Amino acid sequence: MDLLPIKRALISVTDKTGLEELSQTLARGNVEIVSTGGTKKRISASGIPVTAVSEVTGFPEILGGRVKTLHPRIHAGVLADKDQSSHMQVLEELSIKAFDLICVNLYDFARALEEKKNPRDLVEEIDIGGPTLLRAGAKNYHSLVVLPGPEFYPDFERECLTNDFRISLDFRRDMAVKTFALISEYDRLIAKGLAK
Repeated sequence: MDLLPIKRALISVTDKTGLEELSQTLARGNVEIVSTGGTKKRISASGIPVTAVSEVTGFPEILGGRVKTLHPRIHAGVLADKDQSSHMQVLEELSIKAFDLICVNLYDFARALEEKKNPRDLVEEIDIGGPTLLRAGAKNYHSLVVLPGPEFYPDFERECLTNDFRISLDFRRDMAVKTFALISEYDRLIAKGLAK
């Protein structure tokens, strides 16, 4: 589809820059927001309705936050191809709602390296769920849009306001390309950091 309506978003960000403004834009478009931990608290504090990921999954965040979004009720909603009737039928049968926006940025591994954290603490700064969501969202750019950092929020907001909360395929493809480049750089930094 060329213009994707934005009705449901998953937001889980380490860098909270621009989060309130983005959430307010989504609220103006009556977009349902699902979120995790600190991100959910920040969105709620600005008076915007938000649903906890644990309410969607029926499972609490566990292992000190290592496992939050790694769940079929999240990833089926991210990876479902909206142009495939069989995918949408499976979602309906399992009462899973599709996502239209994945807004995720990653744990700051570069900062952890600069702080010279010990190896046990350093590995806690390796994001797992974030890159998984970003890769899934970027792969499925025909059916959703992925925002991998606050620097992309203004362009996304302009797309929303210009196109009545529908995002063009060109924009979604561009975000997918930027997302894969970002994840590659993140993995390269981790490999280099752990090798030292």
